[in-house]
Amino acid sequence: MCDSLEWLEADACREAPQAAPEVLRRLHDAAYIGALKSASELGRVSPEQRERYRFGTMENPLFPGLFERAASTVGGSILAAQLALEGKVAFHPAGGTHHGKRDRASGFCYFNDPAFAVLTFLDAGLERVLYVDVDAHHGDGVFEAFAGDDRVACVSIHENDRWPNTGSAGEQDPRTLNVSVPWGVTDDEYNVVMEQLVLPFATRFSPQALVVTCGADALHGDPLSKMELSNGALWRAVLQLVEAVPASVVVGGGGYNPWTTVRCWAGLWGLLSGREFPSELPQHARTLLEGFDSDLVDEDEMEPFWRDSLADPPMPGGTRPEVVELCKEIAGVHGL
Repeated sequence: MCDSLEWLEADACREAPQAAPEVLRRLHDAAYIGALKSASELGRVSPEQRERYRFGTMENPLFPGLFERAASTVGGSILAAQLALEGKVAFHPAGGTHHGKRDRASGFCYFNDPAFAVLTFLDAGLERVLYVDVDAHHGDGVFEAFAGDDRVACVSIHENDRWPNTGSAGEQDPRTLNVSVPWGVTDDEYNVVMEQLVLPFATRFSPQALVVTCGADALHGDPLSKMELSNGALWRAVLQLVEAVPASVVVGGGGYNPWTTVRCWAGLWGLLSGREFPSELPQHARTLLEGFDSDLVDEDEMEPFWRDSLADPPMPGGTRPEVVELCKEIAGVHGL
């Protein structure tokens, strides 16, 4: 999509390198790395591996090139942080595997690439790195990776009562901000969360670098959440954060509606790189969108603008009392 809009000049792109096993071992168990590599090469998983490491399941499937893909996702996030340290804003949409655990796969995530981006900033000597997760699902793997590390502050805005069922409003500490929003959250409510909680928390922490996981599954029309955001709300949230921090990495994340996901991430790249949006998509871009298919999205659920525009119409709706109370409760805990 970015290529069809002529937004990918040669000097704007880098190829993600594959992280070597010794690099992966900084955050992942050696036995797990070896088992995943072996299973990927053999094309099969033993019952013992499936039980212990949780891959080879419907949630974490085995497929050709799995290890190379997962390791390159990590390599891309490391490279993105290195580029950000040079003063660039780096966008790595294939990243965002924020559920990956030290010794097992989780939620389509085999390694935890956002955590490697954070680690790259810390290796450079930075002392305040902010991680913000706007995926519909809580960024549990990254939170676990840096629990107790005062150099890292973690923020997650995610849907309440949604897998992995972590990050409740009661899970707060001076370096952790969890905002579990109710089902049906709208642009208006998201803006309130950003203005009253996330931005004040970030300002007080005064980060030297930022990693954002921008999952597209928080958007209206995604089959794996009940959030009702426009892509404009996510774009605004990411840009507000990036504009306030010297070095920024933005990675992808979840997204289970191909039309909303591609348009969200393409538009995000356009905004991050200062592109001019076309008044209407060129025919080859519309042809690309028209060629998508998904077993998770029924034809009667399709929105006309998914095929002919990058930007969604706004999803207003006011602010419900439960969102007001949630913000008040969390702000009180953090003194915001």
